[in-house]
Amino acid sequence: MRIAQIAPLCEAVPPRTYGGTERVVAYLTDALVELGCEVTLFASAEARTLARLAPMRDRAIRLDPDPLKSEWAAHLSMLERVRQLADRFDVLHFHVDPLHFPVFEELAPRTLTTLHGRLDCRDYVQLMAAWPRYPLASISLAQRQPLPRANWVGNVPHGIPRGLYRHRPRAAGGYLAFLGRICPEKRPDVAIRIARRAGVPLKIAAKVDDADFDYYRDSIRPLLKDPQIEFLGEIGEADKGAFLGDALALLFPIDWPEPFGLVMIEAMACGTPVIAWNRGSVPEVIDEGITGRVIDSEQQALDAIEWARVADRACIRQVFERRFCAHTMARRYVDIYRHLLRGQKLEMHGGGALAAVAGAPVPAPLT
Repeated sequence: MRIAQIAPLCEAVPPRTYGGTERVVAYLTDALVELGCEVTLFASAEARTLARLAPMRDRAIRLDPDPLKSEWAAHLSMLERVRQLADRFDVLHFHVDPLHFPVFEELAPRTLTTLHGRLDCRDYVQLMAAWPRYPLASISLAQRQPLPRANWVGNVPHGIPRGLYRHRPRAAGGYLAFLGRICPEKRPDVAIRIARRAGVPLKIAAKVDDADFDYYRDSIRPLLKDPQIEFLGEIGEADKGAFLGDALALLFPIDWPEPFGLVMIEAMACGTPVIAWNRGSVPEVIDEGITGRVIDSEQQALDAIEWARVADRACIRQVFERRFCAHTMARRYVDIYRHLLRGQKLEMHGGGALAAVAGAPVPAPLT
């Protein structure tokens, strides 16, 4: 099976520091190659991948210091190149939201679009009505709720490589962790307040986007004067294992309809329990009372911290291995690809598995 993976050009694949969609695309692409698929990755040139790389830009957009850059121009140029090469592939798997819809409509039956973001923007209803033929994959069932009539063909939770993070049998650091972005919907202020009330140190590893700098300066930076709170800034993949694995628990106090929440399964891979607010995908990702606690109040968060002290970290890791490994994710996608190629309607709701596809050598970079 010949598969094109079309990644956003905003971050490297995988990202050097913060990044969600591009990280998932990296894990999926490598897992598909390991299952024997012939995969070409359309991404920026610094991508690290087992697949054939089709470099679409010399570097990812966000960390490119050149002030004269255009995200739209870069992505439209990439889509035109994918269109030129489309006959080389059985399936075109897009991760660029619906940007490709006007370009690939005649090829829609052999495309798959994974929507990685929130879908409760009112313009999405009109968009899906205008292009109803594109097969769509969600990353949680909660993500679909604003668009129940869209052309959903599968629901595939994210996965990460089994060996990426090591299970840590105890919380050597004894602190609470917050990992992600500093922004109002992620509620780092709530994480700080809970840590203070619990009398437990909090370490924050987070990115501050330009759009959120005022919020950081006015609402969060003053709270960082407390010696109990440590702000680390952005961290990359190499540092996440120790950061999450040594934590007593991950705090995930979101106040928005989170489509998935990759950091939750990253914590689980380390054996670290997750304390998360009941929003969006959270109840689908967390096994209540096993891998974490799904809560609705700060008092429940304080109670959950006490539970986290005695949580079975080995069991958390076992659940991660069963539910959220990259190969599990890749097999589910292969199932969808096969049904698309047969012209069949498929609705998986996150289930199903496949045996490994026949292997093939990793091809050279595409020129």
